[in-house]
Amino acid sequence: MHSSPSIAVKAVLFDLDGTFADTAPDMARAINAVRGDHGMPALPLAQLRPHVSNGARGMVAAAFDVKPGEANFTELREAFLIEYERAICVHSTLFDGMLETVTLLEQRNIAWGIVTNKITRHSAPLMRAFGVEMRAACIVSGDTCARAKPYPDPLLHAAKLMQIDPAHCLYIGDDLRDIQAAHAAGMRSVAALYGYLGDSDPQTWNATLSIQAPGDIVALL
Repeated sequence: MHSSPSIAVKAVLFDLDGTFADTAPDMARAINAVRGDHGMPALPLAQLRPHVSNGARGMVAAAFDVKPGEANFTELREAFLIEYERAICVHSTLFDGMLETVTLLEQRNIAWGIVTNKITRHSAPLMRAFGVEMRAACIVSGDTCARAKPYPDPLLHAAKLMQIDPAHCLYIGDDLRDIQAAHAAGMRSVAALYGYLGDSDPQTWNATLSIQAPGDIVALL
């Protein structure tokens, strides 16, 4: 963990998948169900987990080696989304220490919220299932703004909703696009090294800070 930021932190914003919550088991189950429908064997969770932060696009690419614009991508993506919605929060959980961390933020009168590329039809029921939907100062999803991360739009929208200057916000994420979005929004960025991390080295992201566990956030304040 790097040293604490010098500017007062008034809000902490979290990415959802791989940062706030471990949603990989349910997303892996969904994409493996689609593989089963195509007569293909299930892939191990460990193989799929790094791709979860890239959402449906990442899961389809990992499971079928099909990318947006290629044949069958749209059909596979929709099949995955339908399957995922059937059981969106069966094995998904908040990361260890996350509930205690947001409780401490609330006790310190520091706002917290979610900024995710997950679309509202998935982010909203997940946050309800976790029992924290009404506690978040904001929930900005992938379809809230015209442009999602790595563009700064959703982070700036979150700051506006909370009426807090972006310079006083921390944004925590487990993917390069999270760090890029934070920098573009004028926020300090925190790399969640316990998350999914994708296929790039977080040491190359140029994050302002990094943490090994959710509880480390408290030491940054």
